[in-house]
Amino acid sequence: MAEGHEQVPDKAPYPGFDMSKPSIARTYDYLLGGKDNFAVDRAFGDKFVHDLPGSRQIALDNRAALIRAIRELVSNSRVRQFVDLGSGLPTADNVHQVAQRYDPEAKVVYVDNDPIVLAHGRALLAENSNTTVIQADLRTPKAIYDHPDTRRLIDFGQPVAVVFSATLHHVNDDEDPAGLVRFWAERIPSGSYVFISHFRSENDPRSQELEQVLQGSLGRGRWRTDEQILDLLGHGFTVLEPGLVPAVEWRNPHFVDDLTDWQRLIAAVLAVKD
Repeated sequence: MAEGHEQVPDKAPYPGFDMSKPSIARTYDYLLGGKDNFAVDRAFGDKFVHDLPGSRQIALDNRAALIRAIRELVSNSRVRQFVDLGSGLPTADNVHQVAQRYDPEAKVVYVDNDPIVLAHGRALLAENSNTTVIQADLRTPKAIYDHPDTRRLIDFGQPVAVVFSATLHHVNDDEDPAGLVRFWAERIPSGSYVFISHFRSENDPRSQELEQVLQGSLGRGRWRTDEQILDLLGHGFTVLEPGLVPAVEWRNPHFVDDLTDWQRLIAAVLAVKD
């Protein structure tokens, strides 16, 4: 079991809720030290914690890179609008908390397909008029784009940051992940940004083993090479320094060049629309 957890009773939050299958959002919450998860999620998470020691660092590095990216955008760009696709459960330093720390008027739309995310998000954001959470699947981008809460908060005539934090690797190749990025790229103006973090394959045994765990349990989870990850951006973007690098390295002033094998397996990149 990951450190810092208090197990909560495994009681279905509402009738018909499926507690037999792990959730990506709730497993990620477990790996980050949260308590909004069930036994099935903890059992799945423990495959990483116990069977693949050190792999939990992937989740921690990913979250830290996201925090740095949001801070960087609000501090050093015109962006004050964020669409976080596949946001997961609330943890410390959510996107809106980081953004609004620097500009209280920053607006954030969270999107996740887990109903628990919707319930927790609404409770967290009950008194925050500049932030909302939508229950939707990132593979249905038009429904997200057209959602009244999205249109209420986001002005697509002004720069927007679209966040794909540890989500596109859960979109299989036949589900056209590049097409999902392209959908948003076609609807945001010049000067907007896309942030992607993604499982990174070096065609090594560790990434292949992790991919087998995810595919076997969730039916999804795709490690991609650096070239394949950058190809998701398509044309019309400029990749910003330091490029696509391990998440722990991405704009981290405290980074020392001493990566573990696991830390090489999650990469981050920020690009601006030309």
